[in-house]
Amino acid sequence: MAKMVFAVDIGDAAPASSAIVAKPVVTVVSRHAVRPDGASAVGDLTLSVSDLPMLSCHYIQKGLFFAAPDVPVASLVPLLVSSLSRALAIFPTLAGRLVTLSDDRVVIRCNDAGVEFHHAVAPSLSLDDFLVPDADVPTNRGGSTYSPLPTKLTKDLFPTDCTVSYDGHRSPLTSFQLTVLGDDAVFISMVANHAVVDGTSFWHFFNTWAALCRGASSPKLPDFRRNFFGESTAVLRFPGGVGPAVTFDADAPLRERIFHFSADAVRELKAIANRRPSSGQDAEVYGKMRYDPKNPEGRSEISSFQSLCAQIWLSVTRARQRLAADATATFRMAVNCRHRLRPAISPVYFGNAIQSAPTTATVAELASNDLGWAAAKLNASLAGYGDGAIRRAAAAWQAAPRCFPLGNPDGAVITMGSSNRFPMYEGNDFGWGLPLAVRSGRANKFDGKMSAFPARAMDGSVDIEVCLTPDTMAALLTDGEFMQYASCPSRMMRVRFWEDIWVGDVPFRVSFAPLFDICSDPELLVFNARVNVDEVGVDQEIGGTVKMPGLAPCSNPSVGKCRAGERIVRRVKLSVD
Repeated sequence: MAKMVFAVDIGDAAPASSAIVAKPVVTVVSRHAVRPDGASAVGDLTLSVSDLPMLSCHYIQKGLFFAAPDVPVASLVPLLVSSLSRALAIFPTLAGRLVTLSDDRVVIRCNDAGVEFHHAVAPSLSLDDFLVPDADVPTNRGGSTYSPLPTKLTKDLFPTDCTVSYDGHRSPLTSFQLTVLGDDAVFISMVANHAVVDGTSFWHFFNTWAALCRGASSPKLPDFRRNFFGESTAVLRFPGGVGPAVTFDADAPLRERIFHFSADAVRELKAIANRRPSSGQDAEVYGKMRYDPKNPEGRSEISSFQSLCAQIWLSVTRARQRLAADATATFRMAVNCRHRLRPAISPVYFGNAIQSAPTTATVAELASNDLGWAAAKLNASLAGYGDGAIRRAAAAWQAAPRCFPLGNPDGAVITMGSSNRFPMYEGNDFGWGLPLAVRSGRANKFDGKMSAFPARAMDGSVDIEVCLTPDTMAALLTDGEFMQYASCPSRMMRVRFWEDIWVGDVPFRVSFAPLFDICSDPELLVFNARVNVDEVGVDQEIGGTVKMPGLAPCSNPSVGKCRAGERIVRRVKLSVD
């Protein structure tokens, strides 16, 4: 067997300032109308009391970056389109349209009208342009096709931008896009009507599409029954068919950044939050807030995510330096009602089954209390958000129907959406490996809007997408208490390997460029790849470990930020027998 000698050349680390990229927009090269591969047997589905308020929200925009597939693009597009058609047959609501009936009820008409799938290319962009560590979400200095102002670089990775859900009366309820970057990495995005799906349903479909694409069996079938609140007669009326506008300024200036919280940092926050005061008034207040009627000893444990949210609440409120001491600071958290209702509804219920659970405190209270106090407040709100609270909220909405008031009118609100429990990585293998990163579009973004993602390691670490006004974000980045827990988000570095294979006196050189997450273990690169040289009949799996001392040392170990802007070049030879 031929012996292979490997050399590794690692180029410059991208500096933090590279977050602004002056490059052209993505180009759509083909559009496909995709319909379910079988006729729908599902009739009209009336929007529920959880669906209707979302008519004023933007469509959900989420997508996944993948390393270069081992499938040629010419085959990749038909593969994705074919599996999408089969997935739509399982989820016919996504291929329908909204229809308003004569009694003003809005229904999903499962008429197989179809969806759009775009194939786009971005030859001058690479993963490094999007996955920039220790920096805001990258922008395009030149703006979009429609505006000269800087826009998010991810904007054109989605087939539609900031579409309001009411527009599902005349637009597809979902659309999709495959974008091939210049380094052959790909981004697969989905845009879905928020009056038709919530996050749980969104990722249920995404997982199903991926499973069908890779040839696996479909996950659990969706449940379309809308009977958990009975037959509601409440309607939202839109005279003349003029739909609602979003309830916030979608063009207000924002800074957006993804903060990574390692599993160790999250565990530490949970341990701090669950330390019980030993005496005094704080102990009495703390005990009352944590009281659980099912557990009279008052030992309802504060969860890891509640602890993390408490730290965010404290730090962001502190960073909002213009708030008055007596102002009310609100932390709103999206709550999945599926398992909280009695009887519980199916975990695969397909539609919206979410409500927003608010927790309030004055700015002065948050400033004068610690993490445990804030976490106990959040814990008490969520522990009390059961069947009764959900049904009371639904009844109140039916008495006075309205669109959901997204936004931050008083400048003191945090709205946490999405979930670190959603299967964004797990289950989304389309046939060429798990995703490298999750990214969102511009939809439903405003000051204080945050989204929780599981981190790629799937080890309990969490990524939080944070949108704040520029001055608040600047203040947050100087908050030592917050930044000690935030670390370098997963950064995928492409490393070029080349192999000299000698067969007799004839040399053959083969190269490949796997991706490494240099922030999970910056000194150790583990790779596996297939080397194929048809000329000499070499076709084998190879793998190995490269020790890279000092590859990406941290400038501040307590913060864990990867050093940026330094030239990092190492050459290592590795023999693989």
